[in-house]
Parts: sequence; C-alpha cells; structure tokens
Amino acid sequence: MTAGAWICLLAPLAGAWTITVMGDTISRRAAAWISTLSVFVAFGGALATFVGLLRRGEEERAALTTAWTWLSTGNFEVGLTLLVDPLAATMMLIVSGVGGLIVLYSVGYMDGDPEERRYFAYMSFFVFSMLLLVQAGNFLILLVGWGLVGLASYLLIGFWHERREAVAAAKKAFIMNAFGDATMALAFFVLIWQTGTLELAGAFEGAELMSSTALNLVALGLLGGAVAKSAQIPLHTWLPDAMEGPTPVSALIHAATMVTAGVYLIVRAHPLFELAPSIQDLAAGLGAVTLLVAGLVALVQTDIKRVIAYSTMSQIGYMFVGVGLGAYGSGMFHLLTHAFFKALLFMAAGLVIHHLAGEQDIRRMGGVRSVMPRTTVAFLVGSLALVGIPPLSGFFSKDSILAAALASGGYGQVLFAAGLVGALLTGVYTFRLFFVVFLGAPSPLVEQHAQGDGSGHGHGEGPWTMTVPVAVLTVLAVVGGWVQIAGVWHPFGDWLEVVAEPLVEPSVTQDYVASVLAVGLGLLGMGIAWLVYAARKRELPRTAAVRDVLEHKLYFDELYDAIFYRPAVWIAGIWRRWIEEPLIGGSISGVTLGARRAGGALGEAQSGYLRSYALAIAAAVAVLVVVFVAVQ
Repeated sequence: MTAGAWICLLAPLAGAWTITVMGDTISRRAAAWISTLSVFVAFGGALATFVGLLRRGEEERAALTTAWTWLSTGNFEVGLTLLVDPLAATMMLIVSGVGGLIVLYSVGYMDGDPEERRYFAYMSFFVFSMLLLVQAGNFLILLVGWGLVGLASYLLIGFWHERREAVAAAKKAFIMNAFGDATMALAFFVLIWQTGTLELAGAFEGAELMSSTALNLVALGLLGGAVAKSAQIPLHTWLPDAMEGPTPVSALIHAATMVTAGVYLIVRAHPLFELAPSIQDLAAGLGAVTLLVAGLVALVQTDIKRVIAYSTMSQIGYMFVGVGLGAYGSGMFHLLTHAFFKALLFMAAGLVIHHLAGEQDIRRMGGVRSVMPRTTVAFLVGSLALVGIPPLSGFFSKDSILAAALASGGYGQVLFAAGLVGALLTGVYTFRLFFVVFLGAPSPLVEQHAQGDGSGHGHGEGPWTMTVPVAVLTVLAVVGGWVQIAGVWHPFGDWLEVVAEPLVEPSVTQDYVASVLAVGLGLLGMGIAWLVYAARKRELPRTAAVRDVLEHKLYFDELYDAIFYRPAVWIAGIWRRWIEEPLIGGSISGVTLGARRAGGALGEAQSGYLRSYALAIAAAVAVLVVVFVAVQ
C-alpha cells in the first residue's frame, strides 16, 4: 500500500526529470508521451493504494511512511513522510486520474508548439507537486508541496512568455499564492511555538491545550492559504487572468488540482478549525460570497474560458460552504464530481478553440453544433452537470451541500439562501454560454473554419488524444455522482468519515427539499437563458451602472491597484529620489570620484625622469635619517 503511494508520488517527478535532462536529445512527441505515461503510472500507484485501503478495516485505514528524517533539532523533528488514508487516497486518484486525461489531451492540443518539451516537463512537475501536497504526512511537507504547486502554476500560466498578458497573469497568480503561503507559514510557526511539532497527529492533540487566541491565529493563517490557492474572495483576482495559459493548463489548475487544494486543507486540518469555530464560519461565509459574486460576473464575460473560470470560483465557493459547516463528505464529494464536469467543460471548450484556430470570444462564435456535434453533446453534459440537473453528477454533490446548510439552522439558513441564488445564476450563465456558442446559425468565423483554413484546423473535432479524454470525462460527468445518493446510498461519505466525521447530517426530507429547490431554480435559470440568448438573441437587460460594475469584476483589481500597487510605486519613487540616489548612489559616486582624482594626482607624479625618482628616494632616505636621529 505504501509502495503504491511512493510510486504515485515519484512517477511524475521522474517524468519531469527525464524530459529535462534529456533535453533536445528526445523529440517533442517523445517528451509528450513520457509525461503522459508518468502521470498514468502515478494513477496506477494511486489505484493500488486505494485498493489496499479498501482491504483494511476502518481502524487500520491510515499509515505513515517516512523516507528519511529531513530536519532534526532538539525535540523538533520532521521527516519526508507520506500519509496514506482515505482522504489522501481520494485526492491521489483525482489528481493523477483527471490529471492523466488532461496531459493526454495536451498531446494533441500542444502538437506543433516549439516548446512542447518544456510544457510537458512543467505538467509532470505540477502533478508531482500536487501529489506531494495531498500525501504530506506533516505540515512542513504540506507547505513544501503547497509552494511547489504555486511555482508550477506560475510556470504553466506564463508558458507563452512572449505574450505580455501571460507574464502578467503568471506574476499575479504567484504573488497572490505567495501571500497565502506566508500566512500558512506563520500559522505553522505558532503551531511549533505552542505544540513543538508539525506532525499532524501531534499538532491536533497539542492544539486542544492552546489558547483560543492562538487557535484562531493558526486557523486564520491556514484559511489565508486556502483562500489564496482556491481563489476565494478577496484573493481571487488571479484566477480569471490565469486563462492566459494553454487550455489544458486551465483544465488542470481549475478542475481537479490547484484550486481544490484549499478545500482539501480545511478537511485535512479540520480538528484545528473545529477548535476555532468562528474561523470555520468565516470560511463558509467567504464561500457563499464568492459563489454569488462569481456567478454575477460570469453573466457578462465574453471569453469562453473566463466564463468557465468564474464558474470554478463559484463551485469552489459551494465546497467552502460545505466544509465550513462541517459537512466534510459533502464538500469533498462535490470536489470529486466537479473535477469531472469542469475538466470536461474546459477540454470541450478547448476543442472549440482548437477548431477555430485560437479564437476565444463567444461573440464571434455561434452555430458550432453544426460542425462539432460530438463536442456539443459533451459540453451539454458538462453544462447540465454544472447546473445540477439529475441524474448527472453535479446534482448529487451540490445538493448535498445545500441540504447540510439547511440542516445547520441559523447562519446555515443564510448560506442555504445564497446557495439557491447561486443555483439560479449557474443556470443562467452556463446556458448563456451554451446557447451563444453552440446554437443558432453558424457565424462567419465558424463557416470559415468549417471549410478548413489551411492550418490544420477546421477538419473534424480534434485528434483522438483530445477526443478520447473528453469522451471519458463525459461518461464520468454522468455516472460520477452515483457513488452517493441521499438517503439511499452513501459509501463516499462513509469512506471519508474515517478521517473527518461530519458536524451536520441533514435528514432525508431536508435532502429532498434542497434538491427540489436547487433543481427548480437551475431549470428556471436555464429557461431565462433560453428566452434571452436563444429565442430573442440579446443580452440580459441591465443598467449601465450594473453593467460597468460586473464587467470590471466589482473593481477588485482597481481597488488593489489603488491600495497596494500605486502606494508601493510612490514609496519606491520617494526612496529612490531622497535616499538611494543621494546617499547610496552619491556615496558610490563620491568614492569613485575620489579614487579617480587620487589616481590622477599620482599619475602626475609619474614624470618618467630618472633624476626625479633619484631625488625623491634621496629625500625619503634623508627624512628617515632625521627621524631615527631625533628618536635616539
């Protein structure tokens, strides 16, 4: 079992190392297949680990395996330790399984790119980093994986570094995530100070003796990392800009891996959050605000990938609501199903973009169904799952979160109402995208590429390396939710209860009430989208003020620019003008000028006449004689 965990972790690292070391000695295609094989080997290791855990009793479904002691000082000791338990195994399967499909998809999508080797080395490295994060047996290894995921995302988002927008998006993502890394590191310092350990079990036991202030600081620091990595308000602005990377990168970051890390962290560290209930409530509240804001902003986006990106923010918000309320199984269940249908949506959108030679503006699309019927079906399935229409996967997972909110009472009722409004918005923006892109008469752009443009685009729906992963995810988006049916069948929740017992369990009636309301509002949203975008073919009526606010994404970027960027530039200018230039630069200039003048004076003394040198020597000797005589 532990051998499978090490295989799962190290196979992608070996793939990245092989591609990097071999460099130009291997072809770009070989690099693509090495990366793909390494991630599927990791999936094999994850599957072996999962089967090994299934064969054990509930009390034995957790094992630690340590390669070596990494740090040791006094009583503090940290090893390179992996934790194998149901939560880790679930994340391993999602990361390596969906990640493997995305890397396979990349084989066709990135075909012909001159930097394929670098791309696939980055992809394998990203998968390794994410697996290190979810398998970490202590908080220090988790922080290492957390930071490496941020680094890998920076490299992938800015992969096309010749484009200024991609570089800016990569830096923005890195800075936002670095802020979360810092808050987590501070939380771990407090843990070391209070408990003397970063081992998970030891930290959880020691936390029970900590003061409420220290507990709140630790939980708040962890929440900061989770909010940044999962792009929740207020650290969310990097996610839409991350669409500057290749489409498979968007699928990898937004579906199964990076953005779900925050949800995983809250579940993994749930004993700490449960001891700081106000911070756990804050996590749920931030999720509710995010799902509403993201849903509203998605209504006015015109980039096909950005619409899906905002839907990711919204769905992660649902997961935060779930785990913030203590419905850990429900939150993780939605994480699982979301990986299927969101990766499907991104990859189906990638087929459209690939077919249209890189076009992403939905205003130039329309009637894509006539030339890409299979992609249309796949995108429709993903859209229905996203809205939560039965019997697709999103119906079972999202509704269980709403039921948990309904069962919580009080504060949970507010979250429940927010979730229902989010369901309505999801129906509107999702099917706005579907109707505008796929229905209606083919646009001039679609007609042009239907005939082929001589660049290899416009014929068929893509190579098999792209269509097969989409087909697999289409099936998973349909059946993936059947592993748990409220009041009837709940093996997924039972599986995770070994790690985190839920704090709230809705009744069957509450499950049904939540489902009826959520599905009804989702269908209403779809109906509104049909009336506005398919039947009347126009945008939703809205005032200029509302339109401007939504198109500027509630002015978060402008606010951060005014609060952080401009003051920093102003302070840097003052520092340069009054301190750096006159003091630091001036002192260096002074030393330089003095050295030049001393050298010039010494140069003037070098006349080149032998009699002058003899006279100088004689004078020096005379001075020394006088000195010695005077001393005696």
